[in-house]
Amino acid sequence: MRYLSSGESHGPELTVIVEGFPSNLKVSREAIDGALRRRQMGYGRGYRQKIETDTVEITSGLRFGKTLGSPITIHVVNRDFAHWTDRMSVWDEEPENNKRVVRPRPGHADLAGAIKYDHEDVRNVLERASARNTATIVAAGALAKQLLEHFGMRVHAHVVEIGGESVADEKLPRDWDAWVAATEASDVRTADEEASTRMKKKIDEAKEAGDTVGGVFEVVVVGCPVGLGSYVHPDRKLDGRLAGALMSIQAIKGVEIGLGFETARRFGSQVHDPIHYEEGRYTRPSNGAGGLEGGVTNGQPIVVRAAMKPISTLYNPLESVNMETKASEKATVERSDYCAVPAASVVGEHAVAWVIADALLEKFGGDSIEQIAERLQAYQERVAKR
Repeated sequence: MRYLSSGESHGPELTVIVEGFPSNLKVSREAIDGALRRRQMGYGRGYRQKIETDTVEITSGLRFGKTLGSPITIHVVNRDFAHWTDRMSVWDEEPENNKRVVRPRPGHADLAGAIKYDHEDVRNVLERASARNTATIVAAGALAKQLLEHFGMRVHAHVVEIGGESVADEKLPRDWDAWVAATEASDVRTADEEASTRMKKKIDEAKEAGDTVGGVFEVVVVGCPVGLGSYVHPDRKLDGRLAGALMSIQAIKGVEIGLGFETARRFGSQVHDPIHYEEGRYTRPSNGAGGLEGGVTNGQPIVVRAAMKPISTLYNPLESVNMETKASEKATVERSDYCAVPAASVVGEHAVAWVIADALLEKFGGDSIEQIAERLQAYQERVAKR
């Protein structure tokens, strides 16, 4: 299973083509639109989120709401394109009054991208490198998430830190549904209300200073069978695939699974999860491995975290260089957010859903939902006898 996306931030639309998706899955358009809305929400978002209200139009791969097994084409219209028709025209000549972007932003793809592709106008880079394109990750991932839910797997993300202000584990609900509900009710996507207050204060400080702030989000997957992924080759290891998917999201600079970097500070006896056998099945009293051992799911919840740097566009910009004159100038200011960690958590949730769904299809194959269900059931019955 794979997907290809296209489109620019201020272009006419974003497009996603999904290939290899099984047939006969009943798809909820509302679930995809809902996922896109969640991506646009969050304390610290900028003005553009008031302009765009993302919805999808699917033009192939579905009939009567069910997948056909053929490529699925998803369109997300950029409503702001109406204000950019002259500057982002596909065919017309460049306007004489076009204001080229020539002062690259530190921390963005601006300078490296312009040099790589021989662009004189940095807008040719930033339009595609923009986090606006994470809408395509969410759209594809929302399909994958519905596939996982069909087979009893659930994926959800929450924010665990913003600007150094962290949640307290003991203040998070233990019940899955209560945790999800509390997360969704929070504009910083955390169920810890005290931490939420501190996080919003940190975002307000950044906004007042014309600055930005980053943080950490965590994605949890429950219900995965044992055996997704592989230890046989590096590119088949599921932890590596998850890390790659999350690191491919704009502004993500670090990923950890389970205890992550904390494992480097502990003895092995404090890291590894003992194996027990109770009531006819293998169990673990802890989950330091984050649900993955040797690149393979072990039946425990998958727990993966990603660190997001502060957004590169600052309203109090850093020093840069004018690429035409080579003079020192302040970096370009693009319309931006002060904090997008809550939104990034939604993107991460759907990036993880895509990887897990791909691993599920890799393990159980099948061109239709029915074929996958038969193979999954047979496998689970075999595992229960081990």
